[in-house]
Amino acid sequence: MEALLARLEALLADNSIFTLQTLSYYGEGLVTTVQLVFLSLVIGLVMAVPLAIGRGSRHRWISLPIFLYCYVFRGTPLLVQLYLIYYGVVFVEGIQDTWLWLILEKPFVPALIAFTLNTAAYTTEIFRGAIKATPRGEIEAARAYGMSRGLMLRRIVLPSAFRRALPAYGNEVIFMLHASAIASVVTIMDLTGAARFVYARYYAPFDAFLFVAAIYLCLTFAILYFFRWLERRLLAHLKPAGG
Repeated sequence: MEALLARLEALLADNSIFTLQTLSYYGEGLVTTVQLVFLSLVIGLVMAVPLAIGRGSRHRWISLPIFLYCYVFRGTPLLVQLYLIYYGVVFVEGIQDTWLWLILEKPFVPALIAFTLNTAAYTTEIFRGAIKATPRGEIEAARAYGMSRGLMLRRIVLPSAFRRALPAYGNEVIFMLHASAIASVVTIMDLTGAARFVYARYYAPFDAFLFVAAIYLCLTFAILYFFRWLERRLLAHLKPAGG
């Protein structure tokens, strides 16, 4: 770690590479990466909750399509999904003559769609397992109080499942942050895209990618700290008294 910090100090002192202009590229890439990851996680989480409930349904006409969706998106590489969505949009007949093309022609939107569908599939399985692990006593107590299925889900099952799913979902957030590096292959100027630009301009691959790796490392530590703090807050009732 000391060697890495020393190398970073040397890089920042090298004005031929790390100028205000190149740092602005990294700043722009950081904003793009955070936007892409944040939006895909939020939309994916909103999608995953009803999908997880439907995934556990006894009706196969509900659970089977959700299972197939999760199986496909969890069983294929995210890079392949990104290519299929980014390049496949062009082959949709007549789409270039509609208002949708004004949105889909920008690479950020297909990347957002691919990332959202991918993280929604993983999050669905995370929440499905957490919902399935709900203690039977909590379900029986809710029924004894006369709660309807919807009220029981909202007040008992989902809050309890969210607490159990928190560690696994934290890993999914970190995975999406790291996976966002592939967005640069569809011409998005994210953090990795900024590093590629600096490398192509100054022919310094080690310096450019080491700096961006340090940024990813800082973001990962921030996410880990946030989820550990959230776990302490939400799981405080499980700690022994006086512990």
